[in-house]
Amino acid sequence: MKKILVTLAPGFEEIETITVVDILRRAGARVTLAATVTGVLEGSRGIKVAPDELLEAVMDKEFDLICLPGGQPGTDNLKNDSRIEKLLQKMQNQGKYIAAICAAPLVLQKAGVLKDRPMTCHPSVQTQFDAFIDDRVVIDGNLITSQSPGTAMEFAMKLVEILFGVDRMKKVNAGVLAQI
Repeated sequence: MKKILVTLAPGFEEIETITVVDILRRAGARVTLAATVTGVLEGSRGIKVAPDELLEAVMDKEFDLICLPGGQPGTDNLKNDSRIEKLLQKMQNQGKYIAAICAAPLVLQKAGVLKDRPMTCHPSVQTQFDAFIDDRVVIDGNLITSQSPGTAMEFAMKLVEILFGVDRMKKVNAGVLAQI
């Protein structure tokens, strides 16, 4: 079973978080939603989500993929958390998948895992990257990035395809009927 870590910080973007968690769980992944702080977290639009674990509890666990949702101030909260940087560097050193959507590639940049690799992000932060590509989802080896809440379903389906193959992605999509 594939194990996925989705990070959760106050001010997270709800669509990017819940869509990814939902689609990956439909595919059969064991998804852990790990929070940077205790308690129920409020997203950037006021939706409240209870995490599965605290980030501290998953630091030494192994995952096949880490995914960072964007949103503000969620992205800034992830960027300012040294544990996130440590996890990203660990995943990179192990050659594991790293995924980020919207403004969250800023967290990857701070952690040093981008290194001028082709990527995409929300247009509001694109000027902060040298290797920005204006595509909805960009894959460069083990790095997967996407642009915004509006691309979250494509992003999630691409993660399923990468982790489980195109047949599993099509099976999941048969139930949700996304345009992919």
